Amino acid sequence: MSPGAVAGPRAGGLAERDAVRRLLQRLGLGPRPGELDRAVTAGFAATLEDLIHPVGADAGLASTPVPVFGLEPTAPGAKPGSAQRRAVNQQIAVRATELQAWWVDRMAAVDAPLPERLAWLWHGHFATAIGKVRSAPMMLAQNETFRRLGSGDFRELARALIVDPAMLVWLDGAQNRKGRPNENLAREFMELFTLGVGNYTETDVRQAARALTGWRVNRVTGTASLLAAQHDPAPQTVLGTTAPLDATGFADLVVARPESAEFIAARMWTRFASTTPPDPATLAALTAAYGPQRDITALLRAIATSPGFRDPTAVLVRQPVEWVVATLRALRLRPSALPAPTQRALRAGLTQLGQVPFEPPNVGGWPSGTAWLTTAAAAARLTLAQALTPHADLSTVTAAPRPARVDATAALLGLPMLSDRTRAALDELTDDPPQLVELALASPENVVSG
Repeated sequence: MSPGAVAGPRAGGLAERDAVRRLLQRLGLGPRPGELDRAVTAGFAATLEDLIHPVGADAGLASTPVPVFGLEPTAPGAKPGSAQRRAVNQQIAVRATELQAWWVDRMAAVDAPLPERLAWLWHGHFATAIGKVRSAPMMLAQNETFRRLGSGDFRELARALIVDPAMLVWLDGAQNRKGRPNENLAREFMELFTLGVGNYTETDVRQAARALTGWRVNRVTGTASLLAAQHDPAPQTVLGTTAPLDATGFADLVVARPESAEFIAARMWTRFASTTPPDPATLAALTAAYGPQRDITALLRAIATSPGFRDPTAVLVRQPVEWVVATLRALRLRPSALPAPTQRALRAGLTQLGQVPFEPPNVGGWPSGTAWLTTAAAAARLTLAQALTPHADLSTVTAAPRPARVDATAALLGLPMLSDRTRAALDELTDDPPQLVELALASPENVVSG
């Protein structure tokens, strides 16, 4: 069978090869050359197990150690617009750029992609922006929390995030004090992070804000602590429960609600399986897998093994960072090894596409689905593909006979069966392998994960 083609579908869903491809695209970060064939040989179940429980050392992880920033730059007493303040702002901006480049580099490099894929999921879920936080160390610490806790008990992740220093700055939690509660963190924690719209009241928000009073952030050290004198210890009534709650007690109370289990299960389904929300039976199965332990890995396994995961109509649109990282992995490129002008083109491309790590547009995170399928985005993807492809090894394409070059390109990029329209467009470029690869990278089959 030629690359880019598939066998007939199995009863009730995708053929095995396309099911495995979907697994590598959605739970991973996109296959490298040869990985899809090896995974198909191993089979869907073994590939899923390898993603969840990888074996062996990860050379890509070892080659991308976390940046070390040290204490935050400060200019005590400096006036806005002064030379000292401008110097501090420049240092903060340089650190932010370094942090963003590091994460894209790591996602392109890792051999075991699921931890980074989950960290990316939680970064969009608990969306926090460096533009307001103004601290690369605090954003990095939050990112490490996603990696450390992002596959286990969701309660532990929620507990950590509600007192995370970057989150406290981002949602004004550090301004929340006894007698003057700030409701921002309490509201968004319930609406966007744990329960969803309609599952709490304004009274719940006001009472929960009292439970979260007293936390302060030391911007120099990037740490958070509870100032007892500023915490309101009186009982609060939240979601029908009356108790003297603190941040941990509030997080536990919210996450224990059945609405929270359904909210998290549905959110993960629409990020890993389909833009269409799960039907009631599927949602019930997912929440059962999530269970009283709020097990994120068990939920992810249930999503991947659900019949709906193999539904040919269950498509996802790759977000720009996902598309870029998949491109880098398919072309075996590391951003840090690219020439400086190409590195700048990569960052400019992400900016044009509207998705730069650590810069979500608001607390709701980035959009999903067809929001990324615009004419401007298509042009930006092609421009970025043209910047990256000259640095890739295209020998498997150039060595193929002209009639086989489209299939060789599909194999290089791990593409599914091509539509007649896409194949016809690519057939026009078989005399120019770089252009052939560039157009294939920007093709619908590489932008929409089918």
